[in-house]
Amino acid sequence: MKQYGRSKTNRVSDIRFLDGPQSRIRELMMSIQAFRELIGGFRKLHFVGPCVTVFGSARFPETHPYYEFARSVGEHLALAGFTVMTGGGPGIMEAANRGAKDVGGHSVGCNIVLPLEEDPNPYLDTFVEFDFFFIRKLMLAKYSYAFVAMPGGLGTLDELFEICTLAQTGKMPEFPIVLAGSAFWKPMLDFLRDTMVKEGTIGVTDIDRFYVSDSPEEIARYVSEIASKEFGLQKGIRKPRWWMFERMPWS
Repeated sequence: MKQYGRSKTNRVSDIRFLDGPQSRIRELMMSIQAFRELIGGFRKLHFVGPCVTVFGSARFPETHPYYEFARSVGEHLALAGFTVMTGGGPGIMEAANRGAKDVGGHSVGCNIVLPLEEDPNPYLDTFVEFDFFFIRKLMLAKYSYAFVAMPGGLGTLDELFEICTLAQTGKMPEFPIVLAGSAFWKPMLDFLRDTMVKEGTIGVTDIDRFYVSDSPEEIARYVSEIASKEFGLQKGIRKPRWWMFERMPWS
């Protein structure tokens, strides 16, 4: 089993970053640290795609039905030819990565130290740890052709609605956004439709952007069809090596 190191400065870095004006030297050092994380993430993840990012709670144990659901989603995404990318932690993230590994697929994690999400799960081929939360979220979005939101908490909602906002504002292509688990997501969809659309704060098209499903097979098929038809994704296509000397993570 692979062993990974853990950063001890993650939460401190974010706290200082959000702590208002500081000395010019400290802000310069923080900027350099953030830039180094960006470049490190780009180099480490350059060849991991095509990915599908799976969001979800770190709190569900292995015995929970949602864990098994996420494991099956990861399995079918891997069978469809995608690398399964998660936040690298336990719960839903572990389940999705585990499902990919169950069928010989590729599995990637982007981890950050949090109270309930500190250790990377053991089902990762490639693992990157970030001190800055916003850089971690960038990496989860940058390399994916689709996003699957499993049942989760505030972090899952944060990640889900950031992707929605990027698509709504045209900052990223409208990749598939899947809500896995219709019963879990129904109250949120009802609120969006009955309150936010009614009040005019969002449009119907913002809700239509979601694809809701309880079937891992259906989710993988939908993501695969959209990726190939709308974005021209072809299986087996990899980017060439380039001047920063990256290597294929599983070659």
